[in-house]
Amino acid sequence: MRRDPLLALRPWESPEVTSWRRLPMNAVDRRDGALSLDGSWHFQLVPAPGASSGEWTRIEVPGAWTTQDVGDLPQYTNFRMPWDDFPPSSPATNPTGVYERSVVIPADWAGRRIVLQVGAAESVLLVHVNGTPVGISKDSHLAAEFDLSAVVRPGDPATVRLTVIKWSDASHIEDQDQWWHGGITRSVLLYATDPLHLADVTVRARQNGKLWVDCQVRNTAGALPEGWYATGALDGRLLAQDAEFDRLNADDLRVSDFLGEVRLSTTVRDVRPWTAETPELYELTVRLHRADGSVADTSSHRVGFRDVEIRGRDLLVNGARVFIRGVNRHDFHPLTGRTVSADDMRADLVVLKRFGFNAIRTAHYPNDPTLLDLADELGFYVVDEANIESHDHAHEIADDPRYLGAFVDRVSRMVLRDKNHPSVVIWSLGNESDYGANHDAAAGWVRRHDPTRPLQYEGAAKLDWADPSPASDIACPMYAPIEECIVHALSGEQTKPLIQCEYSHAMGNSNGTLADHWAAIESIPGLQGGFIWEFWDHGILQRVSDGRPAGRPGAGLYDNGVTAPGHRWAYGGDFGDSPNDGVFCADGMVFPDRTPKPAMYEHREIAAPVRLRYRQGVFLVQNRQHFRGLDWLAAEWILVRADGRTHTATAALPDVPPGGSETIPMPFPLPEGESWLTLRVTTADDEPWAPRGTDVCLPQVRLSTGATRVPEPVAGPPVEVDEDGLLLHPLLTSPPVLSLWRAPTDNDELGGIAARWRDWGLDALVRKVVDVQREGARVTVIAEYATGAGTVHHEQVITRIAGGLRIEETAELPEELDDAARVGTVFETVAGLDVLDWYGQGPWESYPDRSAGPPVGHHSLPVDELFTPYLRPQESGGRHGVRRFTLSAPDATGLTVELGAPSQVSVTRYRAEDLAAATHHDELVPRPGCVVHLDAAHRGLGTASCGPDTSPQYLVAPGTHRWSWTLRVL
Repeated sequence: MRRDPLLALRPWESPEVTSWRRLPMNAVDRRDGALSLDGSWHFQLVPAPGASSGEWTRIEVPGAWTTQDVGDLPQYTNFRMPWDDFPPSSPATNPTGVYERSVVIPADWAGRRIVLQVGAAESVLLVHVNGTPVGISKDSHLAAEFDLSAVVRPGDPATVRLTVIKWSDASHIEDQDQWWHGGITRSVLLYATDPLHLADVTVRARQNGKLWVDCQVRNTAGALPEGWYATGALDGRLLAQDAEFDRLNADDLRVSDFLGEVRLSTTVRDVRPWTAETPELYELTVRLHRADGSVADTSSHRVGFRDVEIRGRDLLVNGARVFIRGVNRHDFHPLTGRTVSADDMRADLVVLKRFGFNAIRTAHYPNDPTLLDLADELGFYVVDEANIESHDHAHEIADDPRYLGAFVDRVSRMVLRDKNHPSVVIWSLGNESDYGANHDAAAGWVRRHDPTRPLQYEGAAKLDWADPSPASDIACPMYAPIEECIVHALSGEQTKPLIQCEYSHAMGNSNGTLADHWAAIESIPGLQGGFIWEFWDHGILQRVSDGRPAGRPGAGLYDNGVTAPGHRWAYGGDFGDSPNDGVFCADGMVFPDRTPKPAMYEHREIAAPVRLRYRQGVFLVQNRQHFRGLDWLAAEWILVRADGRTHTATAALPDVPPGGSETIPMPFPLPEGESWLTLRVTTADDEPWAPRGTDVCLPQVRLSTGATRVPEPVAGPPVEVDEDGLLLHPLLTSPPVLSLWRAPTDNDELGGIAARWRDWGLDALVRKVVDVQREGARVTVIAEYATGAGTVHHEQVITRIAGGLRIEETAELPEELDDAARVGTVFETVAGLDVLDWYGQGPWESYPDRSAGPPVGHHSLPVDELFTPYLRPQESGGRHGVRRFTLSAPDATGLTVELGAPSQVSVTRYRAEDLAAATHHDELVPRPGCVVHLDAAHRGLGTASCGPDTSPQYLVAPGTHRWSWTLRVL
């Protein structure tokens, strides 16, 4: 058997080989008239390159083979490579997929240039057509094109074979925090052009309306023919050939026989500039003509007129300093892995737009090109990031000359593909790959080719944010404490914009102190925003019965973050993958089905385009946008009173310019007692990302406070307690006792906080009764709880009041117990109390350091909907600032609790130990009653799984804690 010459090169262990016979990347649009090769292909998976099993099956393209049940499963690691060999080695067991299909080349393509495009293949692609080697490509996230003109005949069938090798030298620089997959993950197509064709089109469109279009022309038949020319039209208006460009290039412009260049230009009067708030686009068509005027080639582009620059320490768009409210985004789908449809991508961006995000970092590789089309259309600022991350061997590879070509190749091809998108405002050299000569080489190429955009790379500015390194125009640290950012901005040494490429790690119940970050960013010059890590929880839908990916079934297998029976969200290790990094892949602002987590509502209010301020009867409406007025918004007033009454009225938003403010009158008479006024802001008309009436934000102010009334004791039968002083009550199956622990969040576990709690024994407190004193309608119970940090003293005074009981509690925490999870009360109710009505923040979950979003009001939800199903079960479902709540049954029986002060409250079906013992939700068994926590103090969430912990003011301090509450039967 003749040895395959492509395999003989061993390209999977040759970092110097980035491609062979692959066509140069370009920005010419080839979708019109292309022949799709998506669909069912013949497929076999063999254990290593060159091996053969002879067992053919069928597989869908595009789609990772690791999600299609062909024998190789996904593997999740954060930064560890899946094998121990050093770069550029790959393991001997190296899954290799062989794809084959036949296609009839259209007869009318005779005499044309025929090109195969493979949208993405992970990680090495070998192409054969009709048994002839055609080419090689690396880079799992950019398309590869090959000229097939010499190996196919129009009108005849052709056999296309694509061999994809999973592990390679390239894997060492594709070591991103994500699932490892294998296969062809983006579309495959064939297209044809005239031998005389557009080789590339570069569009430069300025805010002032000036437009330049540079065309490169080649002829595969040989020398360029005489008399060719190019024309262009913008929204139907013809562009002129740029005489100045021709004059400057007169000596060499037409001398080249194989490359032609021409510049077209125009100036658009009264241009509508592009921004993320106002994504105005113009339609550009470029045509290449033969000497007789006939059209040889065409390319269409959507043009946005905008300028991006750095001035001092500010990033400017169209001359304005903009806040970057960003998120990091992977190409991800819970059924198909890295294969994402255009509809899926649009849905991603619609969700982000509705929750106040205006920027995306394509972490950590160029996303599907359709995403940039949608970002242009819907309005997002994009940091376009090259497919380079050598996390496990970062220091060695950064200066390794064997990888020099790969660094420049990946960065340059990204720029060549994406340069015409107005949404792309910053280029990134990659992620977590240390910093070396290979980065500087890639940066030099970008600066020469595209001087219109700034460049960033976290590694180049990591040690010194003020370092004027040529590889980064922006200081873009990861998870820098906001205190350090403030010190830098106030130091007088800042030389670059400070925009964190990652901050506020969204793993599990997280994103604490997000509002604190933005209070600093919005008030301190030099701080300009950042990108939350990240958009998705990367849970793959898994069949519990056999532990395999769910594949491509119909809808209905997941909804609102919850999977159907027999399925669960899988994370690292669930497919038997080793090594793995567990649940660390579940660190997004949305669940795998794109359901927003509660932290999304927090971000929506922080990013609100309208702010409301109140002082002495005067309201101030602020427009927090950079470019847009308020005419696209509608609003209504909602007045909430503590007594349960709610009033509404239409609100007329004033004509406030971007960044401006205006006073408006009080819409209602000032009521007595505690009251809150909310301005519900919605879309006034249909937007591309939201129908009319969609909530945009809910800014709220407190108008007045009410005095707390302490109920008087009443005569009656003695308070019923058992011999240990535990309350006996007909609606409680477990009496109220002290709680100092919570089911650890991911931040608690990975930040080391939960380990301290367990060392102290907070998860298994033993109550010792010291004294029970009965005085008529009052009982005082004194107890002690021994912990590894000292003894906690707890006093509970239970008094009979009209219609119920008043409970006053005191807990004294020793100085050594300086960081408990909570201080409060826990009890359990009888079954049947299935609806919670409450007055406080809501309706979504909130915590002390994540409470800027939910407005105070009267809310109601079934108890089963209060719990938030983070992929690994943990503390969730809490509501902050609760004043009063009722748990009721369908027959209106139940109980009411009034808090002596606004408190953190949670009502779920699970004890903390139930949640802490489970690894997935299919292991949880709901309890028939309700588990109720009333917290005088509750620890903030922080982001310690990867980033700063919560701030000191959100810790549960030692010392004396006092709280009170009343319990009444309905």
